[in-house]
Amino acid sequence: MQGQPDSQEQALVAKVAAGDRRAFTELVEPLIPRLLATSLRMLGAHDEAEDVVQNALASAWIARKRLDPARPVLPFLTTITLNKCRDKLRRRKAAQFLGFGNASMPELASDPAPSPETETVDRQLLQKTHAEIQRLPLRLREALILAAIEGRSQSEVADILGISEKAVESLVYRARKVLKEKISRE
Repeated sequence: MQGQPDSQEQALVAKVAAGDRRAFTELVEPLIPRLLATSLRMLGAHDEAEDVVQNALASAWIARKRLDPARPVLPFLTTITLNKCRDKLRRRKAAQFLGFGNASMPELASDPAPSPETETVDRQLLQKTHAEIQRLPLRLREALILAAIEGRSQSEVADILGISEKAVESLVYRARKVLKEKISRE
């Protein structure tokens, strides 16, 4: 959905800007799975990811006058979602610092393996990888998730994060290098 939005999306954006709630639902509903995937990867907990997406969509509705019919909606919504994830991570960090609970480990799906031993090793590696992604500095994690995991183009990630494409390339490279070092230690 990079580049120019289609005419149907442009018409929906115009209706949304005018305050049409049904048009807003029609506009964002197909994008919710991608937004959920992004927030889940950022936060690691499904319930928190759902809350963040719901808050992001509420914020998008409030900021609907800023929607530009000439630009795709997904980067706009992804930026809001990432900002909400950052807020959630800051609140989580403050709560942990103050001793108000621990972050929960998300449920991770395992790939069916030919033997229980292989499955156990794969699951442990997946959990370790997920944990190390969660420990990455925020900018590295965002770039890695958007570009390498979600498969977005460097151009789109650069637009969403407000940085150059070269900076995206550098962040993804550094994130992969850090992960490789951390995971290969064991």
